[in-house]
Amino acid sequence: MKHGKKYNEAAKLIDRANFYEMEEAVSLVKKTATSKFDETVEIHIRTGCDGRHAEQQIRGAVVLPNGTGKTVRVLVFAKGDKVAEAEAAGADYVGGEELIPKIQNDGWLDFDVVVATPDMMGVVGRLGKVLGPKGLMPNPKAGTVTMDVTKAINDIKAGKIEYRLDKTNIIHCPVGKASFTEEQLNQNVGALMDAIVKAKPSSLKGQYLRSITLTSTMGPGVKVSVAKF
Repeated sequence: MKHGKKYNEAAKLIDRANFYEMEEAVSLVKKTATSKFDETVEIHIRTGCDGRHAEQQIRGAVVLPNGTGKTVRVLVFAKGDKVAEAEAAGADYVGGEELIPKIQNDGWLDFDVVVATPDMMGVVGRLGKVLGPKGLMPNPKAGTVTMDVTKAINDIKAGKIEYRLDKTNIIHCPVGKASFTEEQLNQNVGALMDAIVKAKPSSLKGQYLRSITLTSTMGPGVKVSVAKF
């Protein structure tokens, strides 16, 4: 794969054979994010879990102390007085049954997170084939199936992110923007890593965290030492 001049210059700052401490990795990622736009800083964690076993599935959510730097659009499925509550809490879109054809047939997906009250999950379930593959299906573990829609919306707007294993047992998460200070990024990474360490399945034998890579949208990956985790 051919890389541009900027990428190649940035890559020279990183020793590919070295495993950096997290603080040093954050500093390098900031230095190597040289695009004209504000790049997202992402973390990729390879685990020793086998997601085919239900008890080794990792899924949860954490509020990043400094947010993600991204404006998140929230869609809430609710009925009754929960509609007004969701609107008052700042949901971007609120609705019920009438949104099904709009999403299913018209391909409307102008939202980043979906929240639903438990009594609406029968309706939302019909959108499984559309929302599931995009990781948008509400889930109790992620706090997106709840009667407390105000808290759910506030947390999401404040920078709540979901973490889960992909098919290759890797967790991919945004932890902020390249414009964040090193301290802000370190606090966000720290909050996420604490949550993931706590989520270690009790049935897992062997090493839990196999490798950690920190990267910006267009920059080279920086390997992080897993020793302290």
